[in-house]
Amino acid sequence: MARRTKAKGKIARRFGTNIFGNTKYDRLLKRKPTPPGEPKKKRVRQTEYGRQLAEKQKLRFAYGLGERQFRNLFYEAKTMKGVAGENMLQLLERRLDNVVYRLGMAASRSQARQLVSHGHILLNGRKVTVPSITVRAGDQISGRSRKNTQELLRRLLAENSTRSVPPWLTINRDDLTATVTVLPSRDLIPTLADEQLVVEFYAKQ
Repeated sequence: MARRTKAKGKIARRFGTNIFGNTKYDRLLKRKPTPPGEPKKKRVRQTEYGRQLAEKQKLRFAYGLGERQFRNLFYEAKTMKGVAGENMLQLLERRLDNVVYRLGMAASRSQARQLVSHGHILLNGRKVTVPSITVRAGDQISGRSRKNTQELLRRLLAENSTRSVPPWLTINRDDLTATVTVLPSRDLIPTLADEQLVVEFYAKQ
């Protein structure tokens, strides 16, 4: 994935919503509700294309994907049975780095990506270093048995204990193991953007 150089705070202000989930961006949006560089009392009217692009970018930035990576994921979702937009959201949620984040083992998706790429996370008992791996129902996620990994994950779980774990995942905090009980349906996925507008955006490409 390409390295993002723009500050997350500026990205959140551009969209006017906290797409990253960290409470510090909620505080930032209260202090600075307007996009960077835009006068407080002036709002630029968006075109239909601009709205579609903005919704696509919300998801891309929130899940930390590069442009090509996100486009490929969308086209994969389009070939699946069912509704393309819902398939896309499900594939995003099923990424291993997102699952680690949802479990509370990381404060952000970027931190979760780092944990996976550094070999701290096991998938079905095997070390993996690819954050984009798609998990399946029944998969087990756990931390490596190394002392430093165990201490790190326990600290992160404690720090993120107020964040609820989605119902399609279960976690045992004592032995640092979690299971994907079912695949996430649309009603179990938080709404960060209008996925139908993303579908319309790619329909014009």
